[in-house]
Amino acid sequence: MAKEDKEIKCSFCGRNKQDTDVLIAGITGHICNHCVIQAQTIVRDEVSSRANSSIFSALHLLKPYDIKKHLDEYVIGQDEAKKVLSVAVYNHYKRLIQSTVKTSLKDEIEIDKSNVIMVGETGTGKTLLARTIAKVLNVPFCIADATVLTEAGYVGEDVESILSRLLQAADFDVSAAERGIVFIDELDKIARKSDNPSITRDVSGEGVQQGLLKLLEGSIVSVPPQGGRKHPEQKMIQVNTKNILFICGGAFDGITRNIGNRLNTQAIGYAVDKETASIDRDNLLQYVSPQDLKSFGLIPELIGRLPVLTYLSPLDAPTLLRILSEPKNALVKQYTHLFEMDGVKLKFEKGVLDFIVEKAMEFKLGARGLRSICEAIMMDMMFDTPSDSTTKELSISLRYAKDKLKKSTLNKLKVA
Repeated sequence: MAKEDKEIKCSFCGRNKQDTDVLIAGITGHICNHCVIQAQTIVRDEVSSRANSSIFSALHLLKPYDIKKHLDEYVIGQDEAKKVLSVAVYNHYKRLIQSTVKTSLKDEIEIDKSNVIMVGETGTGKTLLARTIAKVLNVPFCIADATVLTEAGYVGEDVESILSRLLQAADFDVSAAERGIVFIDELDKIARKSDNPSITRDVSGEGVQQGLLKLLEGSIVSVPPQGGRKHPEQKMIQVNTKNILFICGGAFDGITRNIGNRLNTQAIGYAVDKETASIDRDNLLQYVSPQDLKSFGLIPELIGRLPVLTYLSPLDAPTLLRILSEPKNALVKQYTHLFEMDGVKLKFEKGVLDFIVEKAMEFKLGARGLRSICEAIMMDMMFDTPSDSTTKELSISLRYAKDKLKKSTLNKLKVA
């Protein structure tokens, strides 16, 4: 019997039974534990290669020009931010399929990811850009809010909860989530509250920035699949963030003062030189630099992990007018569709849209202000029309719009 055991060998590598830890018997052969591990590695690489091939086939439809063209259908203006996002997403795809593309330097070059940070006033389209770009992607995409994040041990959410949302978007497929894209909104809300030392902790400021460092740069993170602190007994999932692209956005209210101080802008006086005179003071955000983000309250380590910096221009009156009527989901089209569902045709008379834009500029709420004004003007119509079966057509005149907005509480809004 001992002689027979010695003659039993692995059918794949030929090892004798005494040279293996485990020898699994099949119908006509055997396989040792060493060959099982090697086979598992081969299968994993083959599955990964096929996944990369499918991404590569989709990449032909997602060149930067095509991505920007799709964004143009939903977002008016902001060409600079669109180009930056399109290139960032395209390069993200190229990083994922790097192993399938044959180049002379393939074995020598490792492409680093370029996380993006967008700076823009409220209502200029930061979140809309993120939501729109998610529609053209075939990788998991999620939007997280930085305002709820706090340091570990305090009421709020851990930074790892951001990846919980990405896992949910990927149906808990870890390999798919590790190729995803995360948009972190309201990044400016975790800015350092003060440069002065304090006896109290900055639990939702600098501490959160420190926690984000490991996510942005790339490391293996233990992620709670159901959210962190409400289910402490759950089993953690290991996620490698090396290939996850992070896009951050924030209003950074007040950063224009830092930019102005750095540029030393003066309206009048002998100190005005040619370079200062050429500065566009109505859109100082276009001159934003990492130095300004540091002055605002972001720590240098976080800024270094967000190498691509872009801005969104403030919306002027012509742009707001286009936003009202041109995009696929323009407000005018939305309200027209809402009334059509009740069998009523809606029409805006001449001058009404210009009046709405004028008030939006006065309130300084950006594109969000347009909806607030439209709701105030049409609230009574939307309340009465569904119950009135005789009404088949409605026309909003400039006089009606002014009268409704005058009676609205929105008219009491004072702008500093």
